[in-house]
Amino acid sequence: MAARRTVAREVEVEGVTLHTGVPVLMRIVPAPARTGIVFRRNDIPDRPTIAAIWRNVVQSRFATVIGEGGATVAVTEHLLAALAGLAIDDCLIELSGPEPPLLDGDALSFVRLLDTAGVQELDTPRAGIRVLRPVEANTESAGAGLIPAAEPEYHFEIDFPDSVIGRQSFSCQLTDTRFRQEIAPARTFGFLKDAEQLHKQGFARGATLDNTLVIDGDRLCNPDRQRFPDEFVRHKILDAIGDMKLAGAPLIARFEGRRSSHAHNAALLRSLFADSANYDWIEM
Repeated sequence: MAARRTVAREVEVEGVTLHTGVPVLMRIVPAPARTGIVFRRNDIPDRPTIAAIWRNVVQSRFATVIGEGGATVAVTEHLLAALAGLAIDDCLIELSGPEPPLLDGDALSFVRLLDTAGVQELDTPRAGIRVLRPVEANTESAGAGLIPAAEPEYHFEIDFPDSVIGRQSFSCQLTDTRFRQEIAPARTFGFLKDAEQLHKQGFARGATLDNTLVIDGDRLCNPDRQRFPDEFVRHKILDAIGDMKLAGAPLIARFEGRRSSHAHNAALLRSLFADSANYDWIEM
């Protein structure tokens, strides 16, 4: 029987945030069993905390934003993906700003940070959420679903008109090794034609050619930063793993995404927990 896990020691890192483009100090701190993943905004009076749980998702345009009592944390998905991939259940994440740092635009940067912290097993059994019947969140041209499966699995399909991306699909089981090697290194991506408008709206101000794959028509502006030919769909799986971490426990299911977004992922978790017949809790 598996035990819940936290980080073995406190670690910290500084960097610039993706959307607001401001410097931030992030500290990851060990926490007792059943704390879950909790963010603390040290830059706000009274240092409010925000639990990383699906019911706290307050916005999902361009990133997943969670909030409680008026305080928010944006772009949670990359860090949460790393915590999911390394099977860390409990920790406190202290921030001096509105988002975790973007670092290298992937989850591998956070995996390396967590590796320096180490892992400590807690004296509490680990529980999982087993999906019992299919659950979906669909729109006309996109959708996401959870299907009963023996192990956590992810499958994603994307289809972009840009020849740099085009049609891509990827599938994997969520294991430590496969996450580290096949998913965590995949960087976020964006389109040069959208940059000016996004900046005016307060988004992508921390994105650079070092931390983001940038597509300009039929060319990739920074091919030296690309790690996989199908890096774009792998990053979509990375985002989905991070968003599914908001279930509050490991999901024993197959996630299937079809051109889906953070909004689909948030709606999928709401649909899952809307009916207790969709799932049960198991010891892992």
